[in-house]
Amino acid sequence: MTASDTGPALLEAAGLTKRFGALVANDTVSLAIRAGEAHALLGENGAGKSTLVKMLCGLIQPDSGELRYRGEPVVFSDPATSRARGIGVVFQHFALFDALTVVENVALGLPKPEPLGVLAKRIEACVGRYGLSVEPWRRVGELSVGERQRVEIVRCLLGDPQVLILDEPTSVLTPDESEGLFRTVDLLTAEGRAVLFISHKLDEVRRLCQRATVLRGGRFIAEVDPRRETSASLARLMVGADVPRTAPLVAHELGEPRLLVKALTVAGDGSRGSALHDIDLEIRAGEILGIAGVAGNGQTTLFDALSGERTSDPESIVIDKVAAGGLGPTERRALKAGFVPEERLGHAAAPDMRLSDNVLLTTHGDGGIVKGGVIRRAALQARFAEIVKRFDVRFGGRDPKARRLSGGNLQKFVIGREVLREPVLLVVDQPTWGVDAAAATFIRTTLRQKAAEGCAVLVISQDLDELLEFADRIAVMSEGRLTAPVPVAETSREAIGLAMGGAAQESVHQGEGAHAVQA
Repeated sequence: MTASDTGPALLEAAGLTKRFGALVANDTVSLAIRAGEAHALLGENGAGKSTLVKMLCGLIQPDSGELRYRGEPVVFSDPATSRARGIGVVFQHFALFDALTVVENVALGLPKPEPLGVLAKRIEACVGRYGLSVEPWRRVGELSVGERQRVEIVRCLLGDPQVLILDEPTSVLTPDESEGLFRTVDLLTAEGRAVLFISHKLDEVRRLCQRATVLRGGRFIAEVDPRRETSASLARLMVGADVPRTAPLVAHELGEPRLLVKALTVAGDGSRGSALHDIDLEIRAGEILGIAGVAGNGQTTLFDALSGERTSDPESIVIDKVAAGGLGPTERRALKAGFVPEERLGHAAAPDMRLSDNVLLTTHGDGGIVKGGVIRRAALQARFAEIVKRFDVRFGGRDPKARRLSGGNLQKFVIGREVLREPVLLVVDQPTWGVDAAAATFIRTTLRQKAAEGCAVLVISQDLDELLEFADRIAVMSEGRLTAPVPVAETSREAIGLAMGGAAQESVHQGEGAHAVQA
């Protein structure tokens, strides 16, 4: 038994209830986070985790119940009040300004102004103490998603929090980066701090956390020791039933190439990603090609080049036999291509637009919803309703703004919006980032079904287990170069890891001891 098993609670939620109209987001939820422990908060998307966290940090106020800090009742009237009492939060969606440097972004979050040179030295000391790789003078717009997350963690740690809340912290990290974060968490808890760890990666929860609180439908279900549970038993608590596995791929023949990429070279723009060098790629109708890689190695630039957000030589990208390298996103969608970017809020969806209006972002050129410059509202509402029903998108109210949805439900909406366009090519970046086990299975099964129907699917993911589970072939992006794709059955985690680290192209292919995938 560790000290955290019997130690005092730093932060407690006692019977918290929060309603949004007719929706009861939290129903008498209780939680106690103790000094020196990593405590997991588990639940499906929409289970009430985000609402609880927002009450813990003062973003919203409970309708009933009580918060206690070190045993004393407390009211966090706003986030500044909670930070002053030692509560720090790193949210799944970052709040950083791309045009500013790391040190400038950190300065904006401080209660009192501080000379940037002094602050940069504090950042370097924090980085050295907790093993986080952050360069104070780099512009945030030049950073990968994983690097931006580390900026958020450092910014939070400089406030000397006693309770650190991490919302899906490993969803954008490679396995090695995740291990580095776990070491940081271990250092924090060894200092007597408490960490509330919110994650859908149940193996990580079992490795890192001493206790776990499970929510379902806004209610407290159980508190367990995840080290004594299996991933399946934790998932069963979250869902209330066994979680189905990704549906097996139905045998089918591959068709004509839907996407050809030939000697694609794109200069780095200094903000969203690194340069691309002589990328060659072919995806045929009916197959799923996975691209693995450490964040910041050109995946974002590749997505932008494929989606038309960055143009190239017309012949360098061919979509369904049409030279498309010089075409923009709307023209490529007219070729029946669909695109799901990594960033949901601000890229895939406009945060302050209602969900139904977000449908327009990728369907306005299809002809059925917008004609002659006029929006056909009945058609728009019908498409919106179909997405919500078929993809089980859950939210409060009739038509909320996109920012009101949980990450998993917004992802299901974005993917559903593209799938219902019946694309012949679908490019998806980080399909299950921050998505619960059931929703992840649903998304992967949906992509497999689209492939079986003749769609070519390109999946960019940092989750190697995901790619090994449902891709047909895998390639690795490293320093803007792409290895030759190989069948999943002819490679392994070890071979992919070597290639992600910049090893020779041949290292992706591994015959002996390869990872076998059951179709």
